[in-house]
Amino acid sequence: MAVSTVSAGCLATLEQAECAWDDGAASVFAGLDLEVRAGELLVVLGKNGAGKSTLLRALAGLLPLRQGRATLGGVDCRQLDPRARALRAALVPQELPPLDDVLVFDFVLAGRYARLPRWRAAPEADLAATQAALAACDAAEAACATLGTLSGGARRRVLVARALAQGAPLLLADEPTNALDPEHRLQVFDLLARAAREGHGVVVTTHELDLAGQYADRIVLLDGGRISAQGRPQEVLCPEILTPVYGARLAYASANGGPLVWPARYSPNT
Repeated sequence: MAVSTVSAGCLATLEQAECAWDDGAASVFAGLDLEVRAGELLVVLGKNGAGKSTLLRALAGLLPLRQGRATLGGVDCRQLDPRARALRAALVPQELPPLDDVLVFDFVLAGRYARLPRWRAAPEADLAATQAALAACDAAEAACATLGTLSGGARRRVLVARALAQGAPLLLADEPTNALDPEHRLQVFDLLARAAREGHGVVVTTHELDLAGQYADRIVLLDGGRISAQGRPQEVLCPEILTPVYGARLAYASANGGPLVWPARYSPNT
């Protein structure tokens, strides 16, 4: 396997990466360089269509690149089979697949497929890891329910639980707080922040500027197929950086030691 020269603690890279959904389509991004390090929570921001989801799938080695390369653990993703990728990176997609009759516990346990023995019952350690992931996501009581009976918020928590159960060092979460109430939004980000503190690399795409400011160690802002800014929350979540991308209808303050940004009306009559 070809091994990339990367800095210590680096879990994934994109190197001069160019990516598109179809061969004849315009590039979603091009010439993009990004490194994801162990122990950090990296938040990716950008407007709809900026390429946030595409970036996550490229980092996971799930999309072919037109140019450049992607690595996981220093290994070119083109050299990794699905099981090897699953041991390195776990992806939380935006939506559940149409598996309405599958039990929640079995769905989360299947996230450990790269570790499970073939043609044998799951070992106790894998069952325990599944239970722990469900409990961490406040979804343990749904373990015996089927996926089709879950609310939108519960489905999001189960998706996160499956990724946590996978046990990969890199966790990629695509807008994981969609359809969640405020308490569970905070709970999901608490989980992701804890995973980073425990040594995982965590990459989250979101539109929630308020949570990005409170939880991110580093923020990447996508715009026009490129990284328009990256740095600590205090360096990115400011009017001079955000206004060219999002416009002027944002309000700025601080909370819990970090910047707080939210959409704001110009006036009650606007």
